[in-house]
Amino acid sequence: MKSTTLIKQATLVNEGKSFVADLLIEGETIAKIAPQIKVQADRTIEAKGKLLLPGIIDGQVHFREPGFTHKADLNSESKAALAGGVTSFIDMPNTNPNVLSMEVLEEKYRLAADKSLANYGFFLGVNERNMDEVLKLDTSGLLAVSDDGLYFSDRGNILADKPEMLEKLLANCEAIVAIHSEQESEVVKNEEIYREKYGEDVPVKYHPIIRSEKACYEATKNAVALAKKHNARLHILHLTTAAETEFFRNDIPLKDKKITTEVSVHHLWFTDADYERLGKRIKWNPAIKTQKDKEGLLAALLDDRIDLITTDHAPHAWEEKDKPYFESMSGAPLVQHSLNCLLEFHREGKISLEKMVEKMCHNPAILYSIKNRGFLREGYQADLCLVDLDQEWTVGSENILYKCGWSPLEGTTFHSKVSHTFVNGHLAFADGTFDKSKKGQALEKVIDKKP
Repeated sequence: MKSTTLIKQATLVNEGKSFVADLLIEGETIAKIAPQIKVQADRTIEAKGKLLLPGIIDGQVHFREPGFTHKADLNSESKAALAGGVTSFIDMPNTNPNVLSMEVLEEKYRLAADKSLANYGFFLGVNERNMDEVLKLDTSGLLAVSDDGLYFSDRGNILADKPEMLEKLLANCEAIVAIHSEQESEVVKNEEIYREKYGEDVPVKYHPIIRSEKACYEATKNAVALAKKHNARLHILHLTTAAETEFFRNDIPLKDKKITTEVSVHHLWFTDADYERLGKRIKWNPAIKTQKDKEGLLAALLDDRIDLITTDHAPHAWEEKDKPYFESMSGAPLVQHSLNCLLEFHREGKISLEKMVEKMCHNPAILYSIKNRGFLREGYQADLCLVDLDQEWTVGSENILYKCGWSPLEGTTFHSKVSHTFVNGHLAFADGTFDKSKKGQALEKVIDKKP
């Protein structure tokens, strides 16, 4: 017999609507959604006044395994994800070794099957060394191919700075091409200007000037032009400027778009004014920019030019951050707190619950063709999170679950909290307690083979 869980009288947020209903889980799947369900379940959760959301699918994380497990690993970061209502993640290729072959990709899937508490997917990395091999593959089954993070291994790995390579990839790859969109040559030029003025420890407030609007805008403009030329599938990762939003359309459904983009939570939450207070804690690539950019990104998210919300969760040991500017690693952890940030925006009237769920749950599933996840639908996998909208708490060292042990949000008070997270019908997180007896599953892609 399959185990059953009945969640009673929660406010379900799904497919543009919010409504009070019961939801029944049988085994791994959602069995029934109805105004009232009268069954004797193995577990009953009284959820009146709480939100019931599809589990968040975070479309861009760096969980660091293999190779950098001193600062994060698949178990620790998936645990943090569950506490934040994230039930599935897609991890980038800049582990060690870089994910530049199917053998390494398959090994990451094996590691995740043993260790991850959340569902998982991985991008295949692509750069100058392996592009020809990637183009020989049947890439239709991959979630995406990407250059993201590979510049940490070697300069010259950003495809946006290599138009001939990028064009070759876009012209011949069946998978989504997901790129880190900065013009590296512009960044290098700016680095030299500030190195000459300040030496090796440039004040971090100049980070968004070094990794400038121009570097992002020119890279995105050129990449979009190439994608249009070849009618290719291009996804721009972690958009950071209001100017770039002009390259994306909102007059067709996401399922019909060829060129898509996302915004990461920190680019909606922080601005360049926060460098004075937080310093290298908010040093990310691409850089956090101006208030105008923050407002422009939110506007584009709301009007559907921006398709997804991600975290770009990128933990580093604090000693790797607390170094002179050119040595300080870029990136910070966020996967535990992304939903909380968006719920604060909702509380302030900046975004509806329905739009938030669309961008964090529905759209990642649509964009990456993920089977039976991202929605509250009968027959779908029971990836769910329950949220208490009236539970105030403050981020501090005692409740941070990231292996690196710190967060740029320390001291921030939130007014909502995830109380329960289900992964494939398994109650993996409940009121601060984890049940690690079951692991997550690989995200399955629906492959549409057109004749």
